[in-house]
Amino acid sequence: MDYTTLALDPGFGSAIGRGIGAIALYAVVGLVLMVFGFYAIDWTTPGKLSILVRNGAPNAVIVTASGLVSMAFIVVVAILSAVGKLDEGLLTSLIYGIVGIVVQVAAVRLLEWVTRLDIGSIIESDKFAPASVVVAAAHVALGLVVAFAIY
Repeated sequence: MDYTTLALDPGFGSAIGRGIGAIALYAVVGLVLMVFGFYAIDWTTPGKLSILVRNGAPNAVIVTASGLVSMAFIVVVAILSAVGKLDEGLLTSLIYGIVGIVVQVAAVRLLEWVTRLDIGSIIESDKFAPASVVVAAAHVALGLVVAFAIY
């Protein structure tokens, strides 16, 4: 009868520990970037998005949600592009993430200016405005462009 022993490599536990630590650190960097991204959208968009979203303004919800999705694309690709040692990867993610968020917000504001959309009145309206979908699409599209520029 052939008996085989199932055993883990001696370094398995420490490798798992390092991996869990890396996940936690990247999660913190990702959270910091997402919060920064939210405030970047809020500061550069007319009106107070957080209040409008809390009050249920449909266009503010659409624009904010799409902005957060676009920020997530940028943060994920910034983390994905981070290679090397953990400290270098975290710093690279943070730098690329911040630059990507700034570029994305500036590009969306420029696109709104070029299209002459009055984003302030759109997001403050209690009635759904189809133009909010255009702004949302711009957020997502430009977020993807910036994310792939990072990669």
